[in-house]
Amino acid sequence: MIEPVLKDAALLADVKEADRDDGHFRLWWLGQSGFLVQWRGRHLLLDPYLSDSLTKKYAHTDKPHVRMTARAVDPCALDFIDVATSSHNHTDHLDGETLGPLLRANKGIMLVVPEANRKFVAERLGIDAAFPTGLEIGHSIQAGQFRIEAVPARHEELGPEYVGYVVGFGPWTIYHSGDTLLYEGMAERLRPHKIDVALLPINGRAPERRVAGNLSARESAELGKQIGARSVIPCHYEMFEFNTADPRGFAAACDSIGQPYRILRCGERWDSLSL
Repeated sequence: MIEPVLKDAALLADVKEADRDDGHFRLWWLGQSGFLVQWRGRHLLLDPYLSDSLTKKYAHTDKPHVRMTARAVDPCALDFIDVATSSHNHTDHLDGETLGPLLRANKGIMLVVPEANRKFVAERLGIDAAFPTGLEIGHSIQAGQFRIEAVPARHEELGPEYVGYVVGFGPWTIYHSGDTLLYEGMAERLRPHKIDVALLPINGRAPERRVAGNLSARESAELGKQIGARSVIPCHYEMFEFNTADPRGFAAACDSIGQPYRILRCGERWDSLSL
């Protein structure tokens, strides 16, 4: 089992210590596609998966989800979150065992989801359908310090139930793609946002896995280059044994085309001072 570089109390202490109003932002990779973003005392949680729900669900099937990395933090302990997102309805992006405790720990939290998924989200989480903030593709909302716009994602197919998020705050812009493959016009759509950091999956697409595919390591490196991202941070690997990738391939792809990047370990902090 891979241990996060920081977990539980140590991770929480690092988040608290990093919180300063110096014009820069911080983020932590929490495993799979989950990221915690910190800006001027406010916190955004992107697509968190902080439970063993999928491992338990598939334990006695022909598609076991054997966990590779230990959980970074108990969602109950994240009692300072202002905004959380879900990019689509797959459990590693919409996990009741993560979001349920998170909502209970943060009474004033805003939950941003694709508008097409609002009813499904409410049913899975056992909440009023009026509570999630639904975003249609091309629309945006101001969520406290964060301006969040939904952009298309192609999780095998394009549709209103799959989105990525472009998040702006102060002078900064990050792009969290959700689960996606390349699609026509993708780079052209993203380039005008002048993205500082792109958070992109690298686990690729393999029919034998019997799950929807994602960008490969090389595709993520090339997409980062095409959209002019100042840095790319890879994700969606080292969570389940059957659906992972080696980040060294991503590093090699970035190096070959001159795309800046940073590979994080689960629970590790990244600081915009490094840009």
